[in-house]
Order: sequence, then structure tokens, then C-alpha cells
Amino acid sequence: MKNFTATGYSLKNVATGRLFPDDGWMLEDSLCPHPSLIRADYESRQLAPKDDSYGLYRFCDWLPVRRILKGSSAPVTYKSKGLAEELGLENLYITFNGYYPRIGARMTTCSFKETEAYSVCGRLNPDCGKVLVVASAGNTARAFAKVCSDNHIPLLLSVPEDNLEALWFEHPLDDCVKLIAARKGGDYFDAIHLSNLVLKSDKFIAEGGAKNIARRDGMATTVLSAVTHIGRIPDFYFQAVGSGTGAIAAWEANIRLIEDGRFGKHKMKLIVSQNAPFLPMYNAWKADSRELLPYDDDQARLDAESIDAKVLSNRKPPYGIAGGLYDALKDTDGDILKVTNEEARAAINIFLATEGIDIYSAAGVATASLIASVREGRVKPSDTVMLNITGGGEKLFQQGKTLWNLTPSLVFPLDPSPEEVVEKVEALFTR
Repeated sequence: MKNFTATGYSLKNVATGRLFPDDGWMLEDSLCPHPSLIRADYESRQLAPKDDSYGLYRFCDWLPVRRILKGSSAPVTYKSKGLAEELGLENLYITFNGYYPRIGARMTTCSFKETEAYSVCGRLNPDCGKVLVVASAGNTARAFAKVCSDNHIPLLLSVPEDNLEALWFEHPLDDCVKLIAARKGGDYFDAIHLSNLVLKSDKFIAEGGAKNIARRDGMATTVLSAVTHIGRIPDFYFQAVGSGTGAIAAWEANIRLIEDGRFGKHKMKLIVSQNAPFLPMYNAWKADSRELLPYDDDQARLDAESIDAKVLSNRKPPYGIAGGLYDALKDTDGDILKVTNEEARAAINIFLATEGIDIYSAAGVATASLIASVREGRVKPSDTVMLNITGGGEKLFQQGKTLWNLTPSLVFPLDPSPEEVVEKVEALFTR
């Protein structure tokens, strides 16, 4: 790999402003009396992207990484012609995360979850001696599986059994990657619960989700890609959300770019969207509530099952926590919109017809929310707009290929015995 010096940074508590050093894998401030996200405070105050050969790590100035891993690709931003003309927008920029060689996009898992995986695994100390644990609704698992397999990093994935079709790969994975599943009828939250039981063993280490600065700052490279291409901070940012972590990351990148001083002093309006009828954050936001509203577990599972964009079905998102999505939306005068399956499907077809590439359901949700915002007059023709296409090109990538699917080593009920989970999962890594 390239000669590389670990990125210099401290950690900052969003709620209190306290700065403190990172011991290598801190996910929160142990001295804070109430829940708060922490952020990386980078030594480099101005971003100096490296050349394209660095892949995602061309933005390593603002990634909390100690090493560069092989195989990464950065998000690609381009000025839209087809969709922009369809919507009557003069300055629509699409940040594409997926596989579309014609524009230089080569994420072979076809999802922006690669930005998270390469950043998180680049932060992880290879000598920590523990197995990384990742819970996922599908795309995140595929991305972490690829990165860990290619770089021989022990990994345990926890995924709902109903979402296993997302775990396709071009080649068989290294044996360092193992998969467990929450039985049929379970959702992403059930997969998270299962992973939390595994973490009762000291042989495993939590990836951390939204609490992991590397996950958020990896996702923030979408905004870094857009701003360095456009030359300014956009007026609007559109993305579909399940946890809201990508939108939080966009907000944090915006703050750093303002401090950089070369791209503008304004905050882009975050317009995020959920796939109806699964609307926990939408409902809380419309009620102007920092806390999520009550949501029956069984109803939530039914709603999650009925949406096309299964990856948007997080029941316990980092919404109300200090530094979470609620704060990001308030600070940017943003909004949450809702999009039906039918609206998302129509948007997917429009994107294919105008931009020439297939996109995932979640990206269809984001595109539908942009279409609605233009129709309603929220977005004006001259506004500079960033549309974050979080996944696409799967049909193109898979064309003519015979794919390999990862199957679970263990499938657990929705309310498993903690002792049984730990015992059986530990055995997977001692055989």
C-alpha cells in the first residue's frame, strides 16, 4: 500500500464541546452525563484531496484512519443533464455511489455503504485481536463483508433472514467473514439486538453504527466529492434515510467546509425522506418532537416488511441524541418528507430514462422527494442541488456474472437466550 501517516485528530463531544484524545476506538465520551455523539476534530483545517488512485482515501485529511486498505472507490459527482432538464433545474449535481464506469463510479457492492466500511476498517487497529461485529439490513453487510474479506479482517455480520438476498458477491468470501441471522419476520432492529448479545463476549468489538466517527466521516465523503467538484457548498441536499446517519455526516462535513473557508459560509438545507408507511422519524419531526413517538414493535415490523427500501427500516435511529438528525435538521432549516413505494418506483424509472443507470429503492425515495420538492416550489430552478444517490448500477454490474451468496452459519429466534448466542457464535471463530 501507499506510504501513509495516520490522520491527526482529536475527539469532540457535540453536547459539551469537550476535546479529548482517541484511544483508537472510542464511541462516546465517558465523562458526559447524557447521551451525545462525538466528532473528529481534524488537525487539517483545509481539505486537500489526493489523486484518484487513493480511492476513498483521497479524502483522508478528514477520515479518522490509521491505514489505507486496498480496493476502495470514492463517490463520483457530476452535473446532471437528463434529470436536470426533466425537472427544469439549472444546477443539479448527482453524487453517485455505485457501479457506473461511464462516469468513473466503480463501487462493486453498488452502495455508498462502501464509504463507511473502508473508513471504519481503516480506523480499526489490525492488532486489536477482536472480531468486528456489524448489524445490517443488507447493504452495509455486503460492503463490510467485501472490505473485510479482501483485507483479512475478522468480521461477524448480523442480518435479518428476510434480507439475505442482499448478500451477493462476485467471488466467495474469505473464511474470516461469518454471518448470523434473526429468523424470518425479524427486522433490522432484531439484527441489532442479536449483535448486542454477541458483544457480551470480550472476543468481539462493536462497529458502533452512528456513534463511530469513522462511519459518519466515511459517508461524509459524498459531500466532499460534491463540494470539491462544484466549487461551493450546495443550497440543498437530498437523501433517503433509515438511521439518518448519512444526513448527520453531511451536516458535519458542511460545518468543516465552512471552517475551510473556500466553499462558502452557508449551510445546505437537508431534505431527507422516509419510505411510507415506515415513518418513525417523519412522524416525530412533524410533531416537532426530539423524541421518537411510540411505535408498536409488531406494527413496526409489518411496516418495515411493506416498504421497498428495506435498508430504511431502522426502529432506533440516532434521531434525538445530541448531534443527531433532529439537531442537524434544526440547524440547517431542513425537513423530512415521506415517499410511497409507488412514488419511489416512478422516480427510479425517471432516473433510468434520464441518467441511463438503475438505482436502488432508497435512492428512488430520495429522487422522488426531489421531484416533489421541485413540483411544490420548494426548490427553485437556479438553486444548487446535491442529490445523493446512495446505491445504483447493480443490474449493470451483475450482467453476465454468476454470483455467490453468503449464507448464515446460525439463525436465531427473535428472543434468543443470550448465553446460547454467545456460546454458539464464539464457536464459529474457534473452529
